[in-house]
Amino acid sequence: MKIRYFSDTDTAIIEFSKEPIAETKELSENLYIDLDKRGNLVSMTVEHAKTKANITEISYLQMEAEAN
Repeated sequence: MKIRYFSDTDTAIIEFSKEPIAETKELSENLYIDLDKRGNLVSMTVEHAKTKANITEISYLQMEAEAN
């Protein structure tokens, strides 16, 4: 996964795969998803990321499965 932030446009793009984009869907005025030809998520674009999605800090935490 790759996250890119463009401060000049306050846009965040989150890439989940390198598959070619076949379709873009607008989920709201500021949120778009890109899908591959099989309908799998390729990327997500958040417009006005700081104001609409409160993207001021990004952290990553990988959760491990609990042992039984």
